[in-house]
Amino acid sequence: MKLQELSPSDFEILKSMENIVDGIAAMYGQHTEVLLHSLDARNPSIVKIANGHITGRSVGAPITNLAMMKLKSGQDISSPYMTKCATGKTLRSITTVIRNGEHRAIGLLCINSDMDAPLQSVLRTMMPECMHPHESHATPEVFARNIDEALNSTIDTVSAEVRGNEAVPPSQKTRVIVNQLHDMGIFELKDSAQIAARQLGISVHSIYRYLREIKKG
Repeated sequence: MKLQELSPSDFEILKSMENIVDGIAAMYGQHTEVLLHSLDARNPSIVKIANGHITGRSVGAPITNLAMMKLKSGQDISSPYMTKCATGKTLRSITTVIRNGEHRAIGLLCINSDMDAPLQSVLRTMMPECMHPHESHATPEVFARNIDEALNSTIDTVSAEVRGNEAVPPSQKTRVIVNQLHDMGIFELKDSAQIAARQLGISVHSIYRYLREIKKG
């Protein structure tokens, strides 16, 4: 595959993906290198990298021969493969081709995990910074399968928090719940008022009354 010069819009696409590099690196920790390659014919090189200490590379380092081979294979997402880098580490890697609106390859997103890193160290880096190693508490996140499940779980969570808050007077709890749901944008969703009314054990007219009061300020 012959590389071509990238256009300004191509570089904008790559620029917009830099947060993805940081996000993946934050998810998997310091033993996983994540990098973004530009496929600009004038300078095919790394334009963004996180945890470059794993391979000893930084922004501006040239594209590797293996990355070029993965590009030429015709697969936009490679199968995971094992490599050994110049620092001697054994890596488990995957390469994803980034294409523009014309379906032309303009970059590569590469993920390299250090397989030689001690397991305990890997697990520690994947734990949230705010969580003590011996704590079992985790933020309750519901992975809903449809919008109704998402609505119900959100309403239940907000309701439980407000009802358990002793600082909120009992007579104001329902109003506060509706207010918080409004601030979250829940009532922009179809049938949300009816679902909230059912979950909270009040009439839908009460929901609409609270919403009118909120809009009046």
